[in-house]
Amino acid sequence: MEEHPDLVELRARHDRAAATPRALMVEALALLAGLYLAASPWIAGFNGSVTLAVTNLICGIAYMLLLGGLGNSYERTHSMAWAAAAIGVWTCVAPWVVTGDVAQTRSITSNLIVGVIATLLALAAASGARDRDARRDLGAQPYRSMPGNH
Repeated sequence: MEEHPDLVELRARHDRAAATPRALMVEALALLAGLYLAASPWIAGFNGSVTLAVTNLICGIAYMLLLGGLGNSYERTHSMAWAAAAIGVWTCVAPWVVTGDVAQTRSITSNLIVGVIATLLALAAASGARDRDARRDLGAQPYRSMPGNH
């Protein structure tokens, strides 16, 4: 099964998509977003809100692991990117959802900004291979001459 031509082509397509400058940029920015999310309670100064600080730390580490190039096949990377998008959305709503009084201007602003950025980067990662395949398929269509052109 590992040697099946369709599987080999799918892996090669994923490798090509993962090696594009766009994919590498999305991955690098996603790692930075995850790092900031994990450290944001101490950077933005809301580490006194322990529940939100722990939530951001765990979500930041998980986000970095999901989009840090750990997927070895398109299906895994695609699924991991959607999970990372869910973490980005969670980051946006976390200040109001976690227990305790965490609704401070700093925590809300920080989480909204990094949450939106994390979600957009995850969506870009999820669509990366599909976009590359669509461009390749459009360019790979054989040239057909118009009737009457010889």
